[in-house]
Amino acid sequence: MDQSPGTPAPDGTTAHDRPGVYSTPGAEFERDSRYLTTRITADGRDGWAVEPGRYRLVVSRACPWASRAVVVRRLLGLEDALSMGICGPTHDERSWTFDLDPGGVDPVLGIERLRDAYLRRDPDYSRGITVPAIVDVPSGAVVTNDFSQMTLDLSTQWTAHHRPGAPDLYPEAMRGEIDEVAAEIYRDVNNGVYRCGFAGSQRAYDRAYDRLFAALDRLEERLTARRYLVGDTITEADVRLFTTLVRFDVVYHGHFKCNRHRLTEMPALWAYARDLFQTPGFGDTVDFVHVKQHYYGVHRDINPSGIVPRGPELHGWLTPHGRQALGGRPFGDGTPPGPVRDDERVPEGHGATG
Repeated sequence: MDQSPGTPAPDGTTAHDRPGVYSTPGAEFERDSRYLTTRITADGRDGWAVEPGRYRLVVSRACPWASRAVVVRRLLGLEDALSMGICGPTHDERSWTFDLDPGGVDPVLGIERLRDAYLRRDPDYSRGITVPAIVDVPSGAVVTNDFSQMTLDLSTQWTAHHRPGAPDLYPEAMRGEIDEVAAEIYRDVNNGVYRCGFAGSQRAYDRAYDRLFAALDRLEERLTARRYLVGDTITEADVRLFTTLVRFDVVYHGHFKCNRHRLTEMPALWAYARDLFQTPGFGDTVDFVHVKQHYYGVHRDINPSGIVPRGPELHGWLTPHGRQALGGRPFGDGTPPGPVRDDERVPEGHGATG
């Protein structure tokens, strides 16, 4: 997740320079997409080869972009090969921090702030300090924060370390359709909610709102008669949509003013989201408390008080969804992941039963 919109203020600064400021008056929100695009591959073509134990995935459970990587890592069973550091749900203008760990220090990287790993990569690094990031443990430097390519590489480059029965989330025969659907989801939904929430004018907000709900209407229609977005199994496209849907009623509907309908009022999307939530690897990675603490606590320009709402009720996520009637095989020829590791469990009371 970027800490800063890309649109500069009249004085040339962005939100990275202005604590708690995420929208620019009079402007549409534009995401700063200048990521570190170095790839970790099986053949090491960019100088970084897949190697179990060498890298650490740094995330925040609050962030939808990081949550993609958390879900994919768990579905593929990469816990032994790729360790995971979890930042707290809030950050200041400088960096995400490891305040959940004893002493506020990541036990593997030995740093308090993710910013330190970015500066190890580039001492003059001046862009947003984002999660997810994969850090090279020996050097302490960030290798990549390119969240879109990151999960695809976990599926295609780390295959030697996938668990037995790992699903194929990016099947070669369907990649064209997956990429097409995922691109629309990113443009109009994943990033669309941010264009609403961080709009700097009424016109910018209205345009973003119409575009978001037009896309959700198309997805509602698409998912009425099919269980998953592409084919009859869970793919990368489903992961990408899920991480926005699971946050929709909790933060986007109110905090980002995406309020034509709640997710619970869109029948196919609500049932689809519950279906995924109840699938091992999805709902067991979601921390609703961290999600709310981040959005309401950090975005002070649109929530000046920093008050975090107590609602909404979450028990609906565990109600029957009926999507099995549409057929489909969640893991294809594979199997569900096993139980969540004790040290990676979402804290008691932070999930749908909280």
